[in-house]
Amino acid sequence: MNIAFIPVRCGSDAIKLKNIKLFCGKPLVYWCLKALQDSEEIDKIYVATDCDKIEDVVQTFQFSKIVIYKRDAENATGTSDTESVMLEFISKNSFSPTDNFLLVQATNPFVTASDFSAALTSMHKSGFDSLLSCCRIKRFFWNENGTPINYDYKNRPLRQSFTGALVENGAFYINSIKNILTDKNRLSGNIGIHEMPEYSFTEIDEIEDWLVAEKIFIKNRQEKKSKKKIKMLLTDVDGVLTDAGMYYTENGDEIKKFNTYDGMAFSILRDNGIKIGMITSEERLLNTRRSEKLKMDFTYQGVKNKLKILQQICESENINPEEVVYVGDDINDLEILSHVGVAACPATARPEIKNIPGIIILNTPGGEGVIRELVDNHIEC
Repeated sequence: MNIAFIPVRCGSDAIKLKNIKLFCGKPLVYWCLKALQDSEEIDKIYVATDCDKIEDVVQTFQFSKIVIYKRDAENATGTSDTESVMLEFISKNSFSPTDNFLLVQATNPFVTASDFSAALTSMHKSGFDSLLSCCRIKRFFWNENGTPINYDYKNRPLRQSFTGALVENGAFYINSIKNILTDKNRLSGNIGIHEMPEYSFTEIDEIEDWLVAEKIFIKNRQEKKSKKKIKMLLTDVDGVLTDAGMYYTENGDEIKKFNTYDGMAFSILRDNGIKIGMITSEERLLNTRRSEKLKMDFTYQGVKNKLKILQQICESENINPEEVVYVGDDINDLEILSHVGVAACPATARPEIKNIPGIIILNTPGGEGVIRELVDNHIEC
C-alpha cells in the first residue's frame, strides 16, 4: 500500500496560514493534493494538521482519498521536526511494515501525479530502500575558504557539458514504514533520486519565494497549453476587443475603438474552420455591427451567466468545452474562463483573471490586437 502524508500546521513564521493562502487561484496545499489524488498508485492521503481552518479548506476539495489526521499540539510548533509528527502518526495507526510512506510537502506546488508514479516505479525496479525528489542545478558552488565544491575553476566547463549538482527540492520523500520506525528518519539505507525539472527548486518558505514561484508556475502552465488545437473561439468585448474606454461625442453618441489586427485574426480562424463568437454583458448596437462585419457565428449580448451560454453553444455545436478558447479580462469572465480548454486574457486584465491556473496572459493590452497575438502564438490553425 502507498500512503501519502502531508503535514500542514496553522503556524507559519514568514507567511500567515501559508498552506491555504491562494497560490495561482487555489490554496497552496491544493496542488500537491491534486497530484496525489490523480496518481493511481496512491491509496490514501493523510493530511496532518492542528488547524480547523486548514481542515475546512481541504474538505472543500472533495478528494476521495483524503483523510484528516489531527496531529498532537507538541508536534505542531515552529520547532517541531517533521520526523516527530511522522512517528506520532505511524504509532497511532496499524500499517504493514512493507507499506510505502510518502512524505509530501505543500511548499512545492510543482510536483505532478507522474512524479509520484515514476518515483514509485523506480523504487520497485531499482530496489531502493528510500527515495527523495531533487532537481539539477547548474551552478558553481564554493566553500567559505575559497575552494570550489563542484568544478575546477581552471577548466571552467560550458553549461551544456556541465552536469551540475542535485539539490533537494523538498517536494517528497519515500520510505517504508519499517525503515522509518527503525531509523527514525524519512530516508535510510540505499537511497534513490527522482529528478524533477530545474524550476521545481523554488520551495516556498518566504514571501519572495512565493512571488517567484507563482510566475514560474503560470509560465510553465502557459507553455503546456500553447498552440492547442481548438474548434471554437469566444471572446468578451470591452477590455478585450476594445481598450475598455467609454468615448462620447458632444451629442452624447457612444464610440468604441476596435482593432483591425483582430479583424484579420478572426478571418484566419474562419478560414481554418474555427467557429467564432462574442459573449458580453453589455448590449450595444456597436457590438452588433462589429460582429456582423467579422462574420461571427455567435453574438450574445446582455449576458449575466456566460458559462450557461457556453454550455448551450457547445451542446448545439457538439463541441467539448475543452476544445474552446475564451478571452476575458474582468471578474464576470472568471467562471467561464475556468471551464474552457484554453483561457486567455489581455495584459490589462484584472489580477483575479491573471491568477487563474494555466491562463495565457498575453503581452497585448485590450483593444490593441489581443486576438491576433493569441492566434499567432498560441492557437494551432
